[in-house]
Amino acid sequence: MSATAPTWDPAQYLRHAGPRARPFTDLLARVGDLPADRPRIADLGCGPGNVTVLLADRWPTARITGYDNSAPMLDRARRYAGPTPGGGHLDFAPADARTWTPDEPYDLVVSNATLQWVPGHADRFPDWIDRLAPGGTLALQVPGNFDAPSHRLMRELARSPRWRDRLDGVLRHEDAVHTPEDYLARLTATGCTADVWETTYVHLLPGEDAVLDWVKGTGLRPVLDALDDDPAARDAFVEEYRAALRAAYPAGAHGTPFPFRRVFAVARKGRDAPEGPQGREGESR
Repeated sequence: MSATAPTWDPAQYLRHAGPRARPFTDLLARVGDLPADRPRIADLGCGPGNVTVLLADRWPTARITGYDNSAPMLDRARRYAGPTPGGGHLDFAPADARTWTPDEPYDLVVSNATLQWVPGHADRFPDWIDRLAPGGTLALQVPGNFDAPSHRLMRELARSPRWRDRLDGVLRHEDAVHTPEDYLARLTATGCTADVWETTYVHLLPGEDAVLDWVKGTGLRPVLDALDDDPAARDAFVEEYRAALRAAYPAGAHGTPFPFRRVFAVARKGRDAPEGPQGREGESR
């Protein structure tokens, strides 16, 4: 979603679509009623759109736009575009979370597993909340597993003598996301009421080298991009990383257990707060 985001492969990302969607449904379960009968909703970092459609299930009359800056992801998402069964509408558009600013009041801005790719993303909160309708909500979920073996081993390998010249600065660091306490402080500082929590899922992944298959769709993408012009080097890195992951995440009789911590936040703007810079007057609903 940010300008430094990697090249995405929707098919690889969707190989673990079920476990990846679980945090989104858990996030939406904590979002309360929205202020409008036909709410305006933004999904910031919609990816292939497979979870954006869940917004239409929850708010059938909503006008929903999924935003992303990956052309392959948007191409995949647009298969879901059009009228929704409840009388709403779903569309998709290019946007970058570093610079995106709502041009109309939104009742809900939601971002699922995107903002970890956006340096300084918490600095955008006041701008997004300012443009929420009174009573509107900002809801987000980000991975909180940057110190897990899956990420730590990747960074250690990238910093090793064999790879550091080619991969220096490619990977995100431990501070790509904030602590739950910091998200709470930043969101309440805007005047919102906020609910912040964390959950560790223990996914049971099927297949051989299941954790490697997972990270090929997400965290490993910057390395694959950086070594794309040298297939032999790319394959060599992957093989070294594969061996390290096998030791860190041994497969069991029924699959590979993969603990994955995530951080959630739901911030609700007061109903007596002023409308954002542009009101709803004249808006097509």
